[in-house]
Amino acid sequence: MPSYVITGVTGLLGFEFLRQISQDPDNTVIGLARDKPRADKMVSDMLGGRSNIHILHADLTDYDAVQRAVADTTKLTGGTLDYLIANAARSSHWDLYGPIGVLGNQPQELEEEMIKLFRVNAVANVHLFNLFLPLILKGRAKKVVAISSGAADLDAIRQFDIVMFPAYAMSKAALNVAVAKFSAQYRKDGVLFMSICPGMVGDGQFADATPEQLKSLEQLFMQYKQYAPHFTGPARPEDAVQDVISVWEKASVENGDGGAFVSHLGNKQWL
Repeated sequence: MPSYVITGVTGLLGFEFLRQISQDPDNTVIGLARDKPRADKMVSDMLGGRSNIHILHADLTDYDAVQRAVADTTKLTGGTLDYLIANAARSSHWDLYGPIGVLGNQPQELEEEMIKLFRVNAVANVHLFNLFLPLILKGRAKKVVAISSGAADLDAIRQFDIVMFPAYAMSKAALNVAVAKFSAQYRKDGVLFMSICPGMVGDGQFADATPEQLKSLEQLFMQYKQYAPHFTGPARPEDAVQDVISVWEKASVENGDGGAFVSHLGNKQWL
């Protein structure tokens, strides 16, 4: 009976991971959420209260709360864990459209936003990995997957001069390095650490864009079309999640995937 822990399950992708993985009644699926009542209601209303889903309260920036979630997971799984899916993340509307040189005109706001993003997207996941590692080491699959972003790919930024969401991209780049460092330490123990980008997924983040911001968005989409001529717009969450699961199921330490940062296609094609 494979066991999974998924963080951020009230979010669009997090809930879709929860839905798809829990479709197999043999899977034990544990969802971590800051708002447990909301997550419980979502499971009850949309998934019929599947008995193989267990929702635990945990804000990733609360170390003690994550420790309690590990203790509760231990009771649910008998002290083992096969998959840890680090999906929870902080995104930033503040830096969504502005280049870093423009955001630098508000130095205090820029610093505060960078610290918030780094704390959630990098530091909190380092604690998450460390706390759940004893369970992963006793599991069978031994897979730790961080949901990252192609926005952190240096080659794409450099080649196409992508200026939007700089602070968010830096925080995800830090996450990717953390994943590689964990892989360097635990590869010898058979633990697969990897970062996977789900591609661009429609989640309404641009819904309230101003006319000026829409111009920046149009420029970004033109860059995306240049990068990937087949790109027509954001993917559906169900398709993105299915693709990501396919990537981690095919990946292994033996195949040299440890520490990799890849897309939902299993390569460096982000769209």
